[in-house]
Amino acid sequence: MRILIIEDAEKTASFLKKGLTEKGYVVDIESNGQEGLYLAQMNNYDLIILDVMLPEMDGWSILKELRTSDNKTYIIMLTARDDIDDKVKGLNLGADDYLVKPFAFSELVARIQTILRRKPTIQKDIIVIGDLEVDLNKKRVSRGGVKIDLTPKEFMLLSLLIRNNNVALSRSEISEKIWNINFDTDTNVVDVHIRRLRAKIDDDYEKKFIKTVRGIGYMFDES
Repeated sequence: MRILIIEDAEKTASFLKKGLTEKGYVVDIESNGQEGLYLAQMNNYDLIILDVMLPEMDGWSILKELRTSDNKTYIIMLTARDDIDDKVKGLNLGADDYLVKPFAFSELVARIQTILRRKPTIQKDIIVIGDLEVDLNKKRVSRGGVKIDLTPKEFMLLSLLIRNNNVALSRSEISEKIWNINFDTDTNVVDVHIRRLRAKIDDDYEKKFIKTVRGIGYMFDES
């Protein structure tokens, strides 16, 4: 998951980037409003954390510009003003949430997770991502037109990762959903199956889809 932080307070931006990176997110920061808008328009972010008071261009103007151009990236507004009119203004302009400084980092993470859960899951029978094609109904997988034979568990694992595209899944989450068991942390069954899946899906190709997220688990990354 990619997050853009547009915040001119250097300490705040650095603190948020460090904390969110440790949570498994890929984070970019920008202190200038105009440059922040450019990054938001030129990149595919899952969520933007947007401060109201910024040099060159304020957060309200950035929010309005993004929504006017039909940019649907989730946006959380940050402000030092605990004013109901500001909250209403932000929500009316298209913000997804509004957080008043100072705030607890745990609250920000909870709000981010809540918003990202709104992201629609893939429901199509056939999923095509780049040169990878997965037929969920017929349990068939191919890459670059070449058929790939997967075991039932490998197919379940790939399907789980794809349905949670760009979301880091912990080993315990994976083991519970695939094997319906909470494995002990010492058990490496998830790592073994990921390694086998990578050998079939990624090893012979330049583009790698299955990524390791340090301290968390694994993620299917289409970016």
